[in-house]
Amino acid sequence: MDQIFDLLAITLGAILANNFIFSQFLGICPFLGVSKKIDTAVGMGLAVTFVMGLASAVCYAVNKFVLFPLELGYMQTVAFILVIASLVQFIEMFLQKSMPALYTALGVYLPLITTNCAVLGVVLLNVQNDYNFISSVVYGITGGLGFLVAIVLFASIRERLVFADYPKSWEGFPIALVTAGLMALAFMGFSGLKVW
Repeated sequence: MDQIFDLLAITLGAILANNFIFSQFLGICPFLGVSKKIDTAVGMGLAVTFVMGLASAVCYAVNKFVLFPLELGYMQTVAFILVIASLVQFIEMFLQKSMPALYTALGVYLPLITTNCAVLGVVLLNVQNDYNFISSVVYGITGGLGFLVAIVLFASIRERLVFADYPKSWEGFPIALVTAGLMALAFMGFSGLKVW
């Protein structure tokens, strides 16, 4: 029963209180770059969620069964980056073959998942928090879902900002940054959230 409560706390924390975008400020590049349309934001959010969940599982196994038995703990970051890069390459090939429209819409931001600090951050936080396999995978998936919620909310607001009336000097990127800042403030309201 305690395990279920722990997983619920990890889930709520990853989506709301410790959202990678709005609380930890990780993964900002694809967040700002792909958030102009809701459909591409959903595609990027789902791709990041898939990579985070899979990377959490694979990196847990690499860390537990390869790095620590061989006393190579100092190579964690390099090993995790290689695992993430390989996973993203496979996803890129899959999307190119099966969903070419989404592959084209994501453009250069799809390979940037490799260097997305949120993906690397989730696997490093799994190690830092000493999560077991299930907790690591749950944290990876729900961290990705938090990323998905953030990028879809932001994309929906950016689509409406096209019709908004604001000063000319705020057009384009400045209004996007102001909007992201206000959304981060709103998500900071979840920081005092206690599950029980």
